[in-house]
Amino acid sequence: MPRVKDEPELSEFEKQRAANIAERDALLKKLALEAKSAGIFTKPPAPKSSSQTKKKPTQKRVKKEDEPPVPRRMSCRLRGLTADSEIAKRKAEEDYAAHKAAVEAKRLRVSGDLNLGDIVVGLGPGSTPRYQRTFGKEDVKNTTDKGLKALREKMSGLELWEPWEPNRIKITPERIYSMLFHPTESKPLVFAGDKVGNLGILDASQTPEENEEDEEDGYADPTITTIKPHSRTISAIYIHPSDSSKLYTASYDSSIRALDLEKSVATEAYAPASMSDDEPLSGVDMAPGDPHVLYFTTLDGYFGRHDVRAPNKSNPGGKSATSLYQLSEKKIGGFSLYPAQPHYIATASLDRTMKVWDLRQLSLKHPKPVAEHTSSLSVSHAAFNSRGQIATSSYDNTLKVYDLGAKGIKDWKPNHTLSDDLEPDTVIRHNCQTGKWVTM
Repeated sequence: MPRVKDEPELSEFEKQRAANIAERDALLKKLALEAKSAGIFTKPPAPKSSSQTKKKPTQKRVKKEDEPPVPRRMSCRLRGLTADSEIAKRKAEEDYAAHKAAVEAKRLRVSGDLNLGDIVVGLGPGSTPRYQRTFGKEDVKNTTDKGLKALREKMSGLELWEPWEPNRIKITPERIYSMLFHPTESKPLVFAGDKVGNLGILDASQTPEENEEDEEDGYADPTITTIKPHSRTISAIYIHPSDSSKLYTASYDSSIRALDLEKSVATEAYAPASMSDDEPLSGVDMAPGDPHVLYFTTLDGYFGRHDVRAPNKSNPGGKSATSLYQLSEKKIGGFSLYPAQPHYIATASLDRTMKVWDLRQLSLKHPKPVAEHTSSLSVSHAAFNSRGQIATSSYDNTLKVYDLGAKGIKDWKPNHTLSDDLEPDTVIRHNCQTGKWVTM
């Protein structure tokens, strides 16, 4: 007999694996028996024979009525209806017209007597009510200074121009931005520049004439001449003392024009080199002893001087006829030269400062002021007089006076600067916001 080979012994891992398999099989059998005894596994129902199946009765077909065709989608325009956008547009236009009418109604003059307590809008501490006198008869009587007393008596005797009511003197079609009285004493002329470039001229020597067509008015309106030398706002008007027949106008259209009142011709005295350059001008001035050089400021904070004798944009030899200096990063609202020493100028800016500059030491790159003062709100204008005093108007409802004549401005040398901060010598409370928006 052949010898049977001994089977190899299982390893411990294989033995453990076989034991696990046997234990699993036993568990599955036990679970199957328990489920069967609990009735979880039910027998499926026996299939019914075909003979026992009942046939469903056939349903009668109902003939559907012919439905009308669905109309095609068409636009409101083709159907003759108003579109929703048109309705909204009309409603917006009606709302705008109603709002505009309400605004205009608020601007109408109120007739009859008014109680001040009923019309007060706001009164800050220390502010002066509108149109209130700063001095009366008792103040004039008690004034000891003879010069001041004479001035107050003269001011007290001033009266409004009587021939026409102010609301009948519409000197310009649009809002006034600048005004000037002609210096001649023989014929009082008033010039005014408006928002869109019109220049109105009023002869104040004319007398009212009877209005035969309208008996209610009594007199005809004053005769006013209106011309349009600029396409945008006329921001400043100036007449040089040596030639009262020539009137200079500065405008937001970047130009300065010289209007010859005798020849009735307006010539271009200054304009940027390119028509595309937009440099709105805010002021114009000239030195009393030099009628050939224009000084001006811009809304971008630049100060410039231009020689009107230059044939084109430059002098012979290539030297530019115009010099520009950036004195402020914001708008310069107004400026003026010191008449006694025109190399000093005072500027008023939207950055709330009034600054004094010396043109002898003005550099193109880093101009430095001789003196400056900062107000709480923007400064609208700065005006020099021949005594070396500067008067400013500001949005903080104050008029400030700086007396540089008392500080010896006439004796200042080049490169002179004030060691101390410049402070106003006089501060007068005044309503500098006569409307919701103030022309600056």
